[in-house]
Amino acid sequence: MDIQLNYTVAGQGFPLVMLHGNGEDHTYFKHQIVPFSEKYQVIALDTRGHGRSPRGAAPFTLEQFAEDLKGFLDSREIRRCHLLGFSDGANIALLFALKYPDYVEKLVLNGADLSPSGVKLSTQIPIVLGWGLLQVVRRVDKRARPKWELLDLMTTQPHIKPARLSALTMPTLVVAGERDMIRDRHTRLIAKSIPGSVLSILPGDHFIARRNWQAFNPVILKFLES
Repeated sequence: MDIQLNYTVAGQGFPLVMLHGNGEDHTYFKHQIVPFSEKYQVIALDTRGHGRSPRGAAPFTLEQFAEDLKGFLDSREIRRCHLLGFSDGANIALLFALKYPDYVEKLVLNGADLSPSGVKLSTQIPIVLGWGLLQVVRRVDKRARPKWELLDLMTTQPHIKPARLSALTMPTLVVAGERDMIRDRHTRLIAKSIPGSVLSILPGDHFIARRNWQAFNPVILKFLES
C-alpha cells in the first residue's frame, strides 16, 4: 500500500470496519460510531482520496480501494472483522469479500450496486453529464481531476456479475431505502444472488444511515448479534 489511510477508532471488542460512500469521509457514520462502539471496536476509514486520506499514485478504482483495505487490516494485524459498507463503500466491501472472504465474519451492504446500470436514471444522467464535461475540462485545468475521478467511479464502476455472488458464504445483510437511488429490483437481485442473505428495505432514501438512523441502527445491530 503506497498510502496511510486516515481512520477513527471507538470502543473495544470484535472489529467492525465501516466504509463510507463516494465523495464522503468516515464522518458519514456519525450516528453509528458511538452507539456501535458499545459492543464492537468500530473502525471507520477514509477511502483513498477521500477525507484526510491521501490520493497516492495507485489507480483510483474500487478494486484498488479493496486492496487498500487489505493493506490497512494487515498493518493492524486484523485477520477477521465485520464489514459494513455504504454506497461505493458497499461496492468496495463486496469486492473485498469476494477476494478475501476469510477476513469477513459478517457483511453488511447498504446501497450497493453491481454496475452503473443499477442506479436510477434520474440520479445517473446528471453524473454522466458532469463526468463528460469534466473529461474535457480536466485536460486544461488540473484542479478538475479530483472531481472527475469521483464521477468516474460512479460512471464506469463497478462491474460485478451476479453469478459471482454465489461464492459468498459469510452471513450477509443487504439494506436499502424505500426511495433509494439504487433500483429496487437491482437491490433484490443482489440479495437473491448471495446465498442465505437477509434483505431489509427501510423507510427513507439512499442515505438512511444518516437520515433515518433510528431505523437503520437496530437492524444492523440485530443482524450482527444474531
